[in-house]
Amino acid sequence: MGAAVHQFGICMQGSKETYCVELLGKSLVLEFGKYSELANGSCFVRYGETVVGVTVCCTDKPKEDVDFFPLSVDYEEKFYACGRVPASFGRREGKPSERAILTARLIDRSIRPLFPKDLRNEVSVVCTVFSMDPDSSPEIASIVGTSAALCVSDVPWDGPIAATNVGIVGDRFLFNPSSKLVETSDMLTTVVSTSDLVTMVEAAAKEVPDEIVMQAIREGHRFNQKIISFIENIQKGIGKGKRTYEKEILCEDIFRQIADFSTKDLKCALQKKEKSERAASLSSIYEGVRDKFSEIYPDYTEKFDNYLYLLQKEIVRTWIYRYGKRVDGRKLDELRKLSAEVGLLPRAHGSAVFTRGQTQVLSTVTLGSIKDRQLVDNLYGEHEKRYIHHYNFPAYSVGEARSLRAPGRREIGHGALAERALLPVIPKEEDFPYTIRVVSDVLSSNGSTSQGSVCGSTLALMDAGVPITSPVAGISCGLVFKDKDHWVTMVDIQGLEDFFGDMDFKVAGTEKGITAIQVDTKIRGLSFDIIEEALRKTREARAKILNDVILKTISRPRKSLSKYAPKLVVGVIAIDKIKDVIGSGGKVVQKLCADYDCKVEIADDGKVFINGSDIEKCKEALEIIKSIAREVKVGEIYSGKVTKVVKYGAFVEIFPGKEGFCHISQLDNKRIENIDDFVKSGDPILVKIVEIDAQGKINLSRKDAMPVICK
Repeated sequence: MGAAVHQFGICMQGSKETYCVELLGKSLVLEFGKYSELANGSCFVRYGETVVGVTVCCTDKPKEDVDFFPLSVDYEEKFYACGRVPASFGRREGKPSERAILTARLIDRSIRPLFPKDLRNEVSVVCTVFSMDPDSSPEIASIVGTSAALCVSDVPWDGPIAATNVGIVGDRFLFNPSSKLVETSDMLTTVVSTSDLVTMVEAAAKEVPDEIVMQAIREGHRFNQKIISFIENIQKGIGKGKRTYEKEILCEDIFRQIADFSTKDLKCALQKKEKSERAASLSSIYEGVRDKFSEIYPDYTEKFDNYLYLLQKEIVRTWIYRYGKRVDGRKLDELRKLSAEVGLLPRAHGSAVFTRGQTQVLSTVTLGSIKDRQLVDNLYGEHEKRYIHHYNFPAYSVGEARSLRAPGRREIGHGALAERALLPVIPKEEDFPYTIRVVSDVLSSNGSTSQGSVCGSTLALMDAGVPITSPVAGISCGLVFKDKDHWVTMVDIQGLEDFFGDMDFKVAGTEKGITAIQVDTKIRGLSFDIIEEALRKTREARAKILNDVILKTISRPRKSLSKYAPKLVVGVIAIDKIKDVIGSGGKVVQKLCADYDCKVEIADDGKVFINGSDIEKCKEALEIIKSIAREVKVGEIYSGKVTKVVKYGAFVEIFPGKEGFCHISQLDNKRIENIDDFVKSGDPILVKIVEIDAQGKINLSRKDAMPVICK
């Protein structure tokens, strides 16, 4: 007999333990010790009908020659989880989908700040979706399972955390809404928090005011507390003791000697406005420190670079926190120099360059037909994307000599963030029936290229004539944190401030409200006061960018498209007439495309999309399609064309794609001895529909139309 599983309770079967808590009418069940026993920590999460397996593994020894924490997070989508066979050639899972990559990044950003900063042991987190209920988010289950697995493991980690999705319909907040409710929600904000702080925020919104987003973050944090208490109880019951690790020990004496030797030069180097000059000066200082101290302290040579990093961090943070002074001399709320230009690429359908300090992004727009939509295939099923945003970060943008590579997780994440930011202002398909692809190529990078991509893409979309509903601007806010009562924020952070700071709070939005948020932190979490100040500062900065740069560069979308953009017309026909327009083997539509130099696409709902280089020909083709699809009735008279003559009559095309048969007896009032002497293929002929039989065949009569001929 198995023991019952109680709320906040435990079911023990040998070494197997199961905990359960009720969330919004669903059971959240965490199982330990039953699966993946060789991992340092593991958890099987059941949430509704979603099942996710989470494992945490940690190496026994630190990774050599690294000065960072080597954490990897993978999120695996198994297609059997939703009862589907993969569409790939090998019929097995291939590379992660974009959604899987974004989920892995989401989990990474949620847990990374809570690991010790000097941990150098490799940690691997793998979340595998074994069963997927679209109304029970596997992403949320994965974050909760990761938190639980880390808490019960021996890996040093300052959790637990919990996560929830917050939506809003009207004035009502929804927690972990179903997939149908997400479609009607004006916002979906993922809030990850500890018992007292917010660790991570990611949001997609439809121009939602800042105060509503702030309230959603508060509500999400409050909702998380039940899950956090749940995991804390589990940790107390079955959590392992945390392992010791080789901590990084600072030799104060050597550190101070290096500081006395190099601080003055470091301050001078850090204040150089040009990134390349600063890099050259710092390189010289590093070499000088090695030359001076390597022979004196040969056992500490490998630590010199880290000591210099700590010195730079101390200098930059002291300037900001104590004196309100930034590396480039700006005030804390001051933006870098901004500029923009549009229409610089003659063959692109739309283009723009947005420059903020030494960050520069080129965004281009390509307009395509509806068939150019991207097919997305993941656990949530197949769907099509009509707006696509890609982001590229080449090595030359940071002055590095390295060959080009395929987009990595960072590039995919930044592209998705910019896409989320702009999607709410993209016109509906019925108003602008194009597929829209935007590519943001970073030409130069010194901080916040993702938000530079948002600004540049807004400009490029308007340059392309895409009737966006509102321009969107993006900006980031940084933080230097001492303790809960002593901290400062600064807007528009550049590279060094991101590198040495504690937060990258990215916000994009229109004049009306927020469209996207992504928050990265290096500290345990953010208080509500910090979040509120970041939202206020980014709102003011967005308004300045919109009014002083974007709208002054191009005030509204262009009224006409580029001459190189495809010209598109749209119509609607009856669904039961689609087969007539296509014709047997596609003959009708193929001939139409050849005659009018266009491409025709017909959706299952009867929408017709025609694109080509000549808009007038596209319009003519649409009229032909409408005539083919119109209902024919007995008694109507048409001016047709003979297409084929046979012994017993003639086939007549009454309009393109629609033929009828006129029997020899219906060609004239008198007897016709030789039909070839009376009518030939290609002859114009006036006919009347006298019958439409059960198979839809049309019978015609010329003699019944003769009174009209006589008139």
